[in-house]
Amino acid sequence: MGTSMCGHLLAGGFPVLVCSRTRERAEPLLDRGASWAETPAAVAGEADVVFTMVGYPADVREVALGARGVLTSARPGCVLVDMTTSEPSLAREIHAAAKERGLDAVDAPVSGGDVGARNATLSIMTGGDADTVERLRPLFGLLGKTVVHQGGPGSGQHAKMVNQTLIATGLIGVCEALLYAHKAGLNPETVLESVGGGAAGSWSLANYAPRMMHGDFAPGFMVEHFIKDMEIALAEARRMDLSLPGLALAHELYLALRAQGGGRDGVHALIRALARLSAVDWTA
Repeated sequence: MGTSMCGHLLAGGFPVLVCSRTRERAEPLLDRGASWAETPAAVAGEADVVFTMVGYPADVREVALGARGVLTSARPGCVLVDMTTSEPSLAREIHAAAKERGLDAVDAPVSGGDVGARNATLSIMTGGDADTVERLRPLFGLLGKTVVHQGGPGSGQHAKMVNQTLIATGLIGVCEALLYAHKAGLNPETVLESVGGGAAGSWSLANYAPRMMHGDFAPGFMVEHFIKDMEIALAEARRMDLSLPGLALAHELYLALRAQGGGRDGVHALIRALARLSAVDWTA
C-alpha cells in the first residue's frame, strides 16, 4: 500500500524522499524520481511533511520516537503523519512529543486495502489539530477520496478500530454465506449476482468473495496485521468496559487461521479456517 500511496504523491508533482527497511522495496519509486534516505531521521531533516506506514505499534514507536526516528531531526513546523493502524494512546504520545519540539503530528489510518491504495480511493480517518489536518488536505486528496477529521490526537485510530470491527464480523458472514452456497450445491457466482446488489451487499462481499471463489488468497491486507488490529480494538474495548463478543469471536477464528499456517495470507483466507470446522474441502 505504501508504494502505491507514495507513487500518487510523486505523480502529483511533489518531491519525495523515501526510506524503507530494504532499499529494494523502494526501487520502483526511485525509478520514478524519488530520492533515497538511509533513516527516518534523514527523511525528516529534509521534509516539511513525513508520512509513515509500517506494520506494528512497536515499529511506529521506533520510526517516530526512536534514536533514528523522525522527531530527532525534524525541522520546526514539520508534520508527522502516521498512516499505520496503531494504538490511540501511542498516537497521543507522539502528538505530545512532537508539540514539545515545535512540530506537529497527525494520526491518519486508512481503509480501502490494496485496491484503494492503487486507485487513490482510500478513506482516511484523521486525528489531531483541525488546522493541521486542513493544511494537509491537498496531499490527502492525492491518496483517497474520503478524508474526515475525527477529533483530537488518537481519534483517527479510534475510528479505524470501528472500521476493523465492522470488517472482522462482516467477513465471517461473507465466508459462511459462500460455504452455505457451496454445500447447498449452488453456483457461488450466480448467487453473488442475486445478493450482491441488495441489502446483503458490502465492499467485502464485492471484493473478497471473488478472490475466495478463485482460490486467490494473496494478501492485500495480511492476516497477521489484522490480528494486531483486532487486539488493539479489544484492548481499547476492555479499557472502556465494553463487551464486543462478535469481535472476540472473529479474533479467535483468525488465531486459528494463523495456527493453520495462514498468517501471511490475505484476510479473506478466513474461509479456509471456517471450512475446516465443517470438513468442507474449499479448494476453489
